Amino acid sequence: MSSAKPVLQPPLEVMRPRAVAAIPEPDSLPGGVRYEIKLDGYRCLAFARGPEPPVLQSRSGRDMAADFPAIAAAVARLPAGLVLDGEVCAWKDGRLAFGALRTPAARTGADGMSLALVVFDLLALPGRDIRPLPLRERVALLDEVLKSGTPPGIQAVLATTDEAEARHWYETLEPQGIEGLVCKALDSPYLPGGAGRYWRKVRHHDTVDAAVLAITGTPRRPRLLLLQLADGTRVLTSSQLDPPQARTVGEALAGLIGAPEQDPDFGPVRPLTEPVTAEVTTGTGRHIVHRFIRLRGD
Repeated sequence: MSSAKPVLQPPLEVMRPRAVAAIPEPDSLPGGVRYEIKLDGYRCLAFARGPEPPVLQSRSGRDMAADFPAIAAAVARLPAGLVLDGEVCAWKDGRLAFGALRTPAARTGADGMSLALVVFDLLALPGRDIRPLPLRERVALLDEVLKSGTPPGIQAVLATTDEAEARHWYETLEPQGIEGLVCKALDSPYLPGGAGRYWRKVRHHDTVDAAVLAITGTPRRPRLLLLQLADGTRVLTSSQLDPPQARTVGEALAGLIGAPEQDPDFGPVRPLTEPVTAEVTTGTGRHIVHRFIRLRGD
């Protein structure tokens, strides 16, 4: 194992793709396109730090190492200074199981669950920050790292430069829980602020993140969620939660729901004591509806 001092330390800003409606053609992005399956999991920057404990940084900057000890142990066996970008994913019965990531079964391998860090980028080698390199070179270096002996629990994402193959994945893999494709310029550096120019995502059903500010209803069975979208200017309500959603949200938010208050716009509400992120879809029509999909844990 290399003893080179890590050159990148958490937290780092992750590079995020911009949502588009159609799969980009091969000549539409600089240097061509690398098509990757879009996974349904927790975004994760994995820092191998030698004698220091590894860090599994979520996209919000939180360390998830305590949540996923098996993944952290695998990262700890990598050369010190490596920084990987990927997604922590759970599977059951051959299908991605995002909701199970919040459960002990996924984290311990019980009930037929399996867990892995699926890697799609390499940000640093021991003693070297490689984010300025084009994606094609970072991926080649990542392939070398993975071929040199990757611990169980770490694997490469399914990817291709063949547009026809990528379209076939998009059309056939949704039943396995594959959300769509992430399409990346092969000449792109790892540049979080400019990701929209180089990385695009195409999803079967696109969602947006919203901060959950409060609930209506009871703590055990919330009825609606008060949400704030990313622009920070609007507070709105979700669609009414169905019974399974209400039960799941009530369990997930146990201990985070405060005392009831009277909101001038929404009436009796219970604010949350800590921020929580939800995914919602926005429907159009006579009235805009923000349909709750799920809570995120990353």
